Amino acid sequence: MSRALQFELRLAERMSRLGTETAFEVLNRARALERQGKDVIHLEIGEPDFETPANVINAGVDALQSGWTHYGPSAGLPELRETIANEVSRTRAVEVAPEEVVVVPGGKPIIFFSILALVDEGDEVIYPNPGFPIYESMIRYVGGRAVPVRLSEERDFALNVDELSHLISDRTKLIIINSPHNPTGGVLGKHDLEQIVEAIGDRNIFVLSDEIYSRLIFDGKHHSIMSVPGFKDRTILLDGFSKTYAMTGWRLGYGVMRADLAAQAARLMTNSNSCTASFTQVAGVEALQGDQSSVEHMRSEFQRRRDVFVTALNQIRGFSCRMPKGAFYVFPNITATGWQSKPLADALLEEAGVACLSGTSFGEFGEGYLRFSIANSMENLNLALAKIEQWVGKNAR
Repeated sequence: MSRALQFELRLAERMSRLGTETAFEVLNRARALERQGKDVIHLEIGEPDFETPANVINAGVDALQSGWTHYGPSAGLPELRETIANEVSRTRAVEVAPEEVVVVPGGKPIIFFSILALVDEGDEVIYPNPGFPIYESMIRYVGGRAVPVRLSEERDFALNVDELSHLISDRTKLIIINSPHNPTGGVLGKHDLEQIVEAIGDRNIFVLSDEIYSRLIFDGKHHSIMSVPGFKDRTILLDGFSKTYAMTGWRLGYGVMRADLAAQAARLMTNSNSCTASFTQVAGVEALQGDQSSVEHMRSEFQRRRDVFVTALNQIRGFSCRMPKGAFYVFPNITATGWQSKPLADALLEEAGVACLSGTSFGEFGEGYLRFSIANSMENLNLALAKIEQWVGKNAR
């Protein structure tokens, strides 16, 4: 029983503008149902179901035993910054220096730091909708104006550059893109990125390019806007280790940006986290330099699951689903079921025992869709499909 408090909690006004990530809320609800004895299949959380590769774990353990348990530089250990710079130089075909790299605990700080550093109150930030909810949350938190650009199924969830062009204004400070995309699995091609650069023109606008799923591509290859000639100095690249190496709990990500902006991001690290854990960074060096076979195995397995899950979803009455090209999510259209997204997601959790996310968890333009994470075993995915089909047969039109 909670006790009465003498003093009222008076939160700062900006806290009312702070959003959330619904995946964790649904995960908590699912676990509460499990504590009541109900079986739940978890397709809500965006986390690989694979273990961190053994060589990376061993490197982390060795680092702990070797004394990597103290403060490090706010921008990251020099060894890891150099390794990241070399990796990005190779994969994006641009020259990156270590001083252009900032290592942070996970990917979210790069979103937050970029917006904090660049966006004043009233400035506009264009972001994808449906899209990762933290984009809009952070824009609003700092007092910026969140300007959604709609990703439509008809365009295979690629960004409509004509619409983007009309949204750019004199107040636009930052444009956020995400490829491969959460929640749709859409991927931006080289031509898409070149068109975005053309739409921006010579305006002094930065692009935050969230490429956290860059190694999880099923069709074609990954392209980065950082690679477009002449655009590196206006690109903030976000990438990390959570998805690629199944290191979500290690909290290890990074941003790559021009050196003067990287210095400001490092100042924000000093003021917020001091630094990223040293032993995780040593493990990060091994992740990038060591055996990569686990990455390809995981990517291949996600592709196999994608093929099976999407094919089966399209056999369920009221569901239609495009084949995602990257990440580990599927984003079916459920309008033909006669249900709206949130009530349907709630019903599948509570009545069918399948945890997924409403498309509206990713913005207003996610209405009419659900997001399923395929980061679960094939056995559980097939069981979830059976449960969904049985529930829909009884409850959908």
